[in-house]
Amino acid sequence: MSELRVGILTASDSRSRGEAEDTAGRALIELVEQRGWLVVSYHVCPDDRECVAASLMEMADREDADIVLTCGGTGLGPRDITPEATRDVADREVPGVAEHIRAESLRITKRAMLSRAIAAQRGTTLIVNLPGSEKAAREAFGFVADQLEHAADMMAGGGHA
Repeated sequence: MSELRVGILTASDSRSRGEAEDTAGRALIELVEQRGWLVVSYHVCPDDRECVAASLMEMADREDADIVLTCGGTGLGPRDITPEATRDVADREVPGVAEHIRAESLRITKRAMLSRAIAAQRGTTLIVNLPGSEKAAREAFGFVADQLEHAADMMAGGGHA
């Protein structure tokens, strides 16, 4: 596979939060670029199901992202809707990714069991919900990053080796 194309979407319940205050999203951009991957799209949305779903579809369908990483909106708060918005646009779920992130995160904090994050496939794009805090987003990315190129290759029709 050539250079991995990645979209980053931050869902925030802070109506005033923009790109300048989005430390988790900026951290993911930094981590993606450190791996030599290309960030093709970056959005900050309010915790609004329609906005998050529309951004996910744009990144997958129009920006041709291989991977979309979301941060935020995966907890138990009344406005946390990222998993639901992800399901709204998904063709099928990829449960092992979110299960692995939760399992590894539980080694750091027992609160990881409260995450409702999912991973799902839309066409040839893998969408992975990550936590909203910068520290947790960095950790979760580290738990799955080594498998993202292989996942993108498989979705594009590559082998299972």
